[in-house]
Amino acid sequence: MRILLITGKLAEPLVKKYGKGCDVFVTPISVAAFLTPELIAGYLKKAGVKSEDYDLILIPGLVRGSAQIIEDELGIPTFKGPRNAMDIPQTLRALKEGFKLSKEIPADELFSFDALKRVEDIRNRARNKHYIEKALKRPWNVLIGNLPAGKDFPARILGEVVDAPRLGAEKTLEKAIYYLREGADIIDIGMVAGKENLDFIESIPEIRERLKEKGFDVPISFDSLNTKEIEKALDYSDLFLSVDASNLEELVTEKPVVLIPTNQKEGFFPTKPLERAEFLEKLKEMALDLGYRTVIPDLILEHIPHLARSVTAFQLYRGRNPDDVLLAGVGNVVELYDADSIGINALLAGIAKELSINLLLTTEVSTKAKGSVRELRRAVDMNLFDMPKDLGLDLLILKEKRASNWRFEPAEEIIEAEEKPVKLEPIYFRIWVEDGKIWVNAHRGTAAILTIVGEEPNAIIDTILERFEISPRHAFYLGRELEKAHTALRLRRSYVQEVELFPNFYADRNL
Repeated sequence: MRILLITGKLAEPLVKKYGKGCDVFVTPISVAAFLTPELIAGYLKKAGVKSEDYDLILIPGLVRGSAQIIEDELGIPTFKGPRNAMDIPQTLRALKEGFKLSKEIPADELFSFDALKRVEDIRNRARNKHYIEKALKRPWNVLIGNLPAGKDFPARILGEVVDAPRLGAEKTLEKAIYYLREGADIIDIGMVAGKENLDFIESIPEIRERLKEKGFDVPISFDSLNTKEIEKALDYSDLFLSVDASNLEELVTEKPVVLIPTNQKEGFFPTKPLERAEFLEKLKEMALDLGYRTVIPDLILEHIPHLARSVTAFQLYRGRNPDDVLLAGVGNVVELYDADSIGINALLAGIAKELSINLLLTTEVSTKAKGSVRELRRAVDMNLFDMPKDLGLDLLILKEKRASNWRFEPAEEIIEAEEKPVKLEPIYFRIWVEDGKIWVNAHRGTAAILTIVGEEPNAIIDTILERFEISPRHAFYLGRELEKAHTALRLRRSYVQEVELFPNFYADRNL
């Protein structure tokens, strides 16, 4: 296939480097993002490019507008390539494999859409009525409320509303809706440990109905070690966490229950992996003999420094009981480790995939765990494929998949940058983030004379420049701070004006 790549003058070396095997047409425009389809069509016609010369034209992904304009003018199929020259090889490979590019959407963005579509196709197969009916006849699948779970379905995520009675019904509902929008499949109502809250349990049916009104007809699980609380919730919930040796005989139910290898009354918890697996097997056998219909073992995923032994316990149990549906509480590991939750959630989801752990319980209590439900959902989606790599979707947020080789030849004259003294102006600005937006107060003296609110830094700085006369240095400062605020919103971080958004981790020479 004869392919013509279009670029600007500055990106020419990179496009030629990554577009080996293709012809490259360099327009007289320096930056490719400043090109338009009309300009490209005009340059190509002026250069004498004809329909028989090429089978395909790829224009930079940063070009605004539709590539259809170029195709109409030249009669050559034209599509948008990637935004970054480094992604040209992936785009060319995709073309050979029959991947369909777009005339409006950059190729690299399209890869992400395609990956998400493939994920949705897998999920849709698991939603098929006949597929579910057939799968539920197998011993390694169960029905929790109206939701099938097990080996033949994607891992299901339980979003735990911790200490729900303290939050109250309204705040619990808000948290539940948030979790479901982030990707949870089941809402787990977490009770307050050591305190009986029987009155709150009566609000669970109302919470369920209000969730349905919002379009979320999902199972409700109930998380308590208090026997009286569980007994009262038996008619209101679809799954019960956690039943152990201390209350096993008191809570016989046909609804699914999660068994944990403990005896809370005696303070017993086997730490050795094999002992834990064997103790849980005995509990399961006792539960089934008592009349429990569906039991879901949870070996208890422990935080560091006992993570390895608990994973070993899961592995031992899975090897001895290949057909059991298992649950693991991954939130415990995330909450008790001062590291970014993204990678931890990805790793735990991978372990869960390998050991066929079918239900994953998480929560977002601390600030550092915020976003865990969404991260876990993305990790589960990635693990629907054999290898969670080069899929078009990933969990790379602070780090990048590959370094960008973006550099140019310097001019003959090179000078060192020098900071000049800043002259204070009578107007100054205070920036903060709230409710998903950037807020800016314009001050003269101590009084705020105007508040500007928006979501995009460009819109805010344009509004400021339209209303106030400030120096270029002041405008640069505001632009930098507004971009920091925008980044903080995207990453769900706090923002404080003039405070670095990220710790300078790699600058610490003592590490």
